[in-house]
Amino acid sequence: MKYFSTRDASQQKRSFTEVLLEGLAPDGGLYVPETYPEVSKDLLTKFRYLTYKQMAYEIISLFVGDAIESSDLKKLIHKTYSASVFGSESVTPVEQISNGIYLQDLSTGPSLAFKDLAMQFLGHAMDYELSRRGQTLTILGASSGDTVSAAEEAMRGKECINVVMLTPRDGMSSFQKAQAGSILDDNIFNIALAAPFDRCQDLVKSINKDIPFKQKYKIGAVNSINWGRICAQIVYYFKGYLSITNSNDEWIDAVVPSGNFGNVLAAYIAKKMGLPIRRLIVSTNENDVLDVFFKTGTYQQKSVKVTSSPSMDISKASNIERYFFDLLDRNANVLSDYMSEFETTKQIDFSELLAKIQIETGFFSGASNHQERLSIIQKIYQASQRVIDPHTAAGVKVALEYQQKDDSLPYLCVETAKPTKFEEAIQEALGFLPKRPAQFIGLEDKQQRFFDLNDHEDDIKSFIVERL
Repeated sequence: MKYFSTRDASQQKRSFTEVLLEGLAPDGGLYVPETYPEVSKDLLTKFRYLTYKQMAYEIISLFVGDAIESSDLKKLIHKTYSASVFGSESVTPVEQISNGIYLQDLSTGPSLAFKDLAMQFLGHAMDYELSRRGQTLTILGASSGDTVSAAEEAMRGKECINVVMLTPRDGMSSFQKAQAGSILDDNIFNIALAAPFDRCQDLVKSINKDIPFKQKYKIGAVNSINWGRICAQIVYYFKGYLSITNSNDEWIDAVVPSGNFGNVLAAYIAKKMGLPIRRLIVSTNENDVLDVFFKTGTYQQKSVKVTSSPSMDISKASNIERYFFDLLDRNANVLSDYMSEFETTKQIDFSELLAKIQIETGFFSGASNHQERLSIIQKIYQASQRVIDPHTAAGVKVALEYQQKDDSLPYLCVETAKPTKFEEAIQEALGFLPKRPAQFIGLEDKQQRFFDLNDHEDDIKSFIVERL
């Protein structure tokens, strides 16, 4: 399996391990595989009898190819998806929360968010490849909340890797901020900027485009722009589908809360590979850029609003470029022109392709506001005594709306984070705080370390040069 940039298909093809360490392509594009592998019905039937880690190996190996020795890859994956890390062998358990609506728990990992499922694999795979090469890497990333702690939990203590994460000084929940700031390993550096997530993300991309700097200081990425994240996330959609169906002739709808578009992109690729998903329903919050896009075909960046679901407070979804690439029949030259135009106008008009977006690729969407999310948290608790976080509530709200119009298929909703990460919203909705896992009791009282910098590229570069 080889990879190339969404903005230049003619460039030299890269292997899986090369794109794993490189992250962003030199031209600013995102790496994509030459083709999406096909999962036949026979192979899907085989998956029904596999454990999560066994199925993860079968799926991820399709994207790794011969870049990692199969026996080594199997060891990496088995170490990643162990019960000691994710609580049980099922890894992503599924529970029916109402008639026809199922919740897949993706937040069983060490940072209590879905990003652990990909980040833990990324940490082991990067450390393996860097050790094999005798090299080091500085991970430069941006986070609106959950990525920072998931990345740092996966990379902490790894001798070949340093982690520099840019986060908004305001916007994360107090739990999220304390969770990240209290990771004090010598290879972890949290930088707080007086800027929204979109600005943090732009700085990461801009620094990655400075090829001499990137090469000299060995800069890599673990945001969902890194293909290693996406291919690991594909696995749990297969697991979710198999958990709520009895035969491969059954279809489902998948509902995914989305900000940076990486999570739902993995569902889209699973569908492209042959998983019987009819509709991919994107759920947003007050930052409804994706909702507007999937309803009108117009993608327009807006100012970010700070909400009670901060991981979705994004108006420039970096992973949507991979979807645009497919939407434009994988024409890198055409996409490059569109993305250049977007950098200037902050808007792309794909309204002529709306039928293709909805009918051919199966994308639909919905949005929620703060009060609607609180109402869903209350409704689910009253029905099942289960407490869900605001992001998951955003997904369930949209699933219920679609189900009122069409209840012919089961709806698979993904639970993206544990409610304890958003205690303020749970307190407002239910009048009590969710029970914390033992290891997070007193979290905010622990020592925290953040480096306050200006949101200027030169300041970030100087920090990397001086500190690392």
